[in-house]
Amino acid sequence: MKKTLPTEQIGSIPRRKVLIDAYKDYKIGKVSYEDLSALAEKETIIVMKELEKLGCPIISDGEQRKFDGFAHYCLHDSSSYSNKGFTVYFKDGHKRVFSPHLSKPPFKYEQTADDFLKFALKYANVPVKQAVISPSMLSLVYPPEGIENYTHEEFINDLIEQHVTEVKQCLELGAHKVQLDFTEARLSLKLDPSGELLTSFVDLINKCLTHFTEEEIQKIGIHTCPGADMDSTHSAEIDYKYLLPTLFKINAGNFYVAMSAEKDIDKALRLIGKVIKPFQKVFIGVIDPSNEKLETAEEVCELIIKASKFIPINQLGTTDDCGFSPFADDDSTNRSLVYNKIRARIQGTKLAEIKLFEKS
Repeated sequence: MKKTLPTEQIGSIPRRKVLIDAYKDYKIGKVSYEDLSALAEKETIIVMKELEKLGCPIISDGEQRKFDGFAHYCLHDSSSYSNKGFTVYFKDGHKRVFSPHLSKPPFKYEQTADDFLKFALKYANVPVKQAVISPSMLSLVYPPEGIENYTHEEFINDLIEQHVTEVKQCLELGAHKVQLDFTEARLSLKLDPSGELLTSFVDLINKCLTHFTEEEIQKIGIHTCPGADMDSTHSAEIDYKYLLPTLFKINAGNFYVAMSAEKDIDKALRLIGKVIKPFQKVFIGVIDPSNEKLETAEEVCELIIKASKFIPINQLGTTDDCGFSPFADDDSTNRSLVYNKIRARIQGTKLAEIKLFEKS
């Protein structure tokens, strides 16, 4: 069997103006949810066909239907949450509420990612991966002051049940991988340099993973990045040496780690090589979504070759540092540029395959 290097995207693809405008109109009551959803489904099919045409061996649905963004799509339009919540500040000064505070218990998903996957699988001609939000991010919807007659323990039990059910449903549908978006991992070290918050996040994720078989674990991945919204990041200044050793304590089979924009790539790769477990695979980011510069296939190949010096080839894959447009109003990146970047990743990965496997 021919040896290959796996390559996958993270998730989101920039939405066209027609969908961005429709979402804005929906928010002010000018467009119905049914009409918005119908348009988003059409846009999803377009994105998937475009990704297939690029030659992507694995695709996502482009997250066209995650109207409130990747962080709390599962709470979409719920009346159980306040306008306040866990707010993330980006380097350029803008902010997002990632986890609105729960005000009316119990905690439950209003929308689940398996619905997106079920639709995508109807139109896909290649395997489809599905991104879901991490339980650690959702744990932040419980307000610090607590909720009367609904303890934090009760909340966590409900959260675990909802998260595990969503992931299992995606796996049962036939997802190539289920990726947990864990963008708050690096950010947690900015909020709590002691690392206790990060450790609590990892413990919660591992508690959820105990509900899965070894075979299922090999189809579950963890994505970490410093954020990528409006071409800005929220935690890129945090050194990977504080994150990666704890991150790889998560008992998942796959890790998607932002790498191309790192200041000291060699140090980060060397560290991954030391902490990765034999049953784990790491997909390193070879494309920077927040940089308008188009990477070349040769540059991608060079980064992969460098990574292979620290990470076993059979545990190595490639991805993008982050999604390209994680929120519904993020129009900072041109879709044409995004597709050229994805093409460079695919071509660069193939170049690296030739060089690496010719040696082996």
